[in-house]
Amino acid sequence: MSNETRNEGLWETIEANRNFMKCPDFSKYMQTSDQEKKLPQPPLGHPTVGAIIELKNDFDDVLVCSNYMELLDLRRSERKYDADVPMTQSQLAFMLWSTQGIDKIRGRNYATFRPVPSGGARHPFEAYIIVQNVEDLSPGVYRYLPLEHVGEKRVSIEFVSEFENHEQHISDMVAGQKWAATAPIVIIYSCVAYRAEWRYSVMSHRVALIDLGHVGQNLMLSAAAMGLGSCNMAAYDQKLCDEALGLDGYEEYTVYVNPVGKVSG
Repeated sequence: MSNETRNEGLWETIEANRNFMKCPDFSKYMQTSDQEKKLPQPPLGHPTVGAIIELKNDFDDVLVCSNYMELLDLRRSERKYDADVPMTQSQLAFMLWSTQGIDKIRGRNYATFRPVPSGGARHPFEAYIIVQNVEDLSPGVYRYLPLEHVGEKRVSIEFVSEFENHEQHISDMVAGQKWAATAPIVIIYSCVAYRAEWRYSVMSHRVALIDLGHVGQNLMLSAAAMGLGSCNMAAYDQKLCDEALGLDGYEEYTVYVNPVGKVSG
């Protein structure tokens, strides 16, 4: 660390962030979790509040690459999308199912098993979709409803809100990165923090960030398998993203932004 950085007063923050990445004694904090205190478990997902829209789900027709070695070569961050090429409902459905779909529920609504791993099977994320250009879907903000089709390769979403001035609004939400606004969809993952905190107390946030990486990798591999491009983004405007999804910014807040679409050229 340079003296210049130290003199700017950043060293304390950097040191705290480095320590956050480390793993202290889990058992110490587990003893104080709300699960250990026998407090009620939070719901596995949000209740459905809007009209349910079941997407077309011809998964066999959307995959253009099933060779794993080739898929790893294809998976690269892409930042140029063809805004005129719509995404199909089946492509959107596969993208959502492969990152947050539910294979089964364990116990009495205790935990969900999904295509991505999660510490303690807490899966504290919700998937929202800003739709700009998807076949037979009106533009707007939608939310994935994985609890509607447990154990099935079917996907339903619900309409959340209108989304005005799409391209400028998206650009503002991702800190002025205008290229993201050309994608037909932008998937945004939120964190419902207490789903993880209930089990892991103060250690839950470090675990959730690890889990988020699993989600992002599945998304990018799924996009590549369908011949699409994607890019996982950590730079975004917290307030604008939370407002666009209707989140309170405390109990639930944006943690990841992921544009997906046909690569231009």
